[in-house]
Amino acid sequence: MTSDPIAIAVALGSNLGDREEQLRGAIAALGPVLAHLRVSTFHETEPVDMPMPQPMFLNAAAVGESRLSAPAILDVLLAIEQGFGRERPYELAPRTLDLDLILYGNAVINSPGLTVPHPRFRERRFVLGPLAEIAPDWIDPVTGKTVRELFSALRHSS
Repeated sequence: MTSDPIAIAVALGSNLGDREEQLRGAIAALGPVLAHLRVSTFHETEPVDMPMPQPMFLNAAAVGESRLSAPAILDVLLAIEQGFGRERPYELAPRTLDLDLILYGNAVINSPGLTVPHPRFRERRFVLGPLAEIAPDWIDPVTGKTVRELFSALRHSS
């Protein structure tokens, strides 16, 4: 636990089962963990970088504050995923629920099993779009750019 609350950003996704219900359930499960929880609208998106065809995703972003450490937050996210039947039969398999720790305050963490900021969030519209709705001025500690700037650059690059 940290002494002061840390701002936390989480990406949510689902492409199996009742996607909206699973995202809503995950948001409810995050409520007791992340104070001042704010959630983006839901976005239906094409699967990206998948090894085989998959169903469409429903994605969102959530931000809040916690005194938990980044590894403890990751453990909570994994437990919530498991509670919603997340299975990992192979890498990038379809999923009932996917929760990724995107940002943890202004921390840069590179440890086994945990990299923050999330290593690919800057390339993913399905993360940056929802995150820009609710935290456009959050500064990526690696690039020094705001989420709004990262999303704008990504939108104009394709």
